[in-house]
Amino acid sequence: MLSTLPSVEWTVDSLARARRMAEEFHREFRGEPELWARAPGRVDLMGSHTDYNLGFVLTLPISKDTWIAARHRDDGIVRLHSLNLEATDQFRLDQINRAAGSKWRNYVRGVPAILQQEGLKLNGCDAVVHSTVPLESGLSSSAALECAVATIFEELGGWHLSPQRKAQLCQKAENQFAGVSCGILDQYSACLGLDGCALVLDCRDLSTRTIHVAESIRIVICNTMSPRRLSGGEYARRRSECEQGASLLGVNALRDLPPSVLASRRKELSEVVARRCEFIVDESARVELLAQALSDDDRASIASLCAASFAGARDLYEIVSPAMETMMKCMLAAPGILGARQAGAGFGGCMVALVDAAQTGAFRASVIDSYSRSTQTAPEVWPVVGARGAEAFHL
Repeated sequence: MLSTLPSVEWTVDSLARARRMAEEFHREFRGEPELWARAPGRVDLMGSHTDYNLGFVLTLPISKDTWIAARHRDDGIVRLHSLNLEATDQFRLDQINRAAGSKWRNYVRGVPAILQQEGLKLNGCDAVVHSTVPLESGLSSSAALECAVATIFEELGGWHLSPQRKAQLCQKAENQFAGVSCGILDQYSACLGLDGCALVLDCRDLSTRTIHVAESIRIVICNTMSPRRLSGGEYARRRSECEQGASLLGVNALRDLPPSVLASRRKELSEVVARRCEFIVDESARVELLAQALSDDDRASIASLCAASFAGARDLYEIVSPAMETMMKCMLAAPGILGARQAGAGFGGCMVALVDAAQTGAFRASVIDSYSRSTQTAPEVWPVVGARGAEAFHL
């Protein structure tokens, strides 16, 4: 096997993954895939819910990713099989309707629907999908799927989008077709990742800056195994409360709200809206501070910034579930811990720890043991590295 994709490390596991997908493709569609695409999940190291408030986020596109193996069709039909879900979808490109009661199908269908609205020529395909991004865990499995799907249609159509434009169109697909009012963070992370780097994303002008985390620090994801769902009412309510606060205080977005103005005009807001605004203003400011601390190996700042973020998520934004509280205690008690906080939108799913590199193994063993004993549920705990954004490759 020869790959034109330098970011795939052809380990025993990745080769087995490719073979399994190729075998499944043959079973489902009788033949061999002609092209492949991948897109990473992501973990936000700082900046919960700041993206739709046009603030800043420190994001890490991760080495957990979604792969698609595909083959061109001439009849405008798309047939797709998910290895993770053992489920199949089929639709025509000239008649893309929403699938009732099936979120993953709408994540897929929304992408070609929006691409065609842009006037882009699409071709049908047969495709098999496999993801190592845990579903409903806060690591952006939906965006990884969307961006990998968009990349397949790029290759089939013979046209190419800039990574920035691809991210925007995939976000539009999730907003308008799948009905999830997410900000730009997830799709931007999936499209603009770089090997070994975190990114500071300005969610207003969509500019990014690469951040190199000190070699003595490892980023470790800890999955509570408690699923989270963005399409539920709590996420939409948080967004609405932020928009209400911005409107009442006369700013276009909370990103524009100075802390001093919030403090002086707080009584103009309901207590709930004031707490939401306080968290977003503080959280966005913490992004640059943590980026610098991670580059400098400033462990005191890492600890205090992560602690403040989690406390705000719990007390001000109220997105911390009981499973997350338990995981936080287990992470903070483990060897090598430098800082820990929520990941993604909260309400369950994954959390992220910054760990002394030399103690990564001991940290992992401790968290698995203590969380398992506390909850009778075995967590998933794994270190991750920065990964490249969505791209096509060939075997």
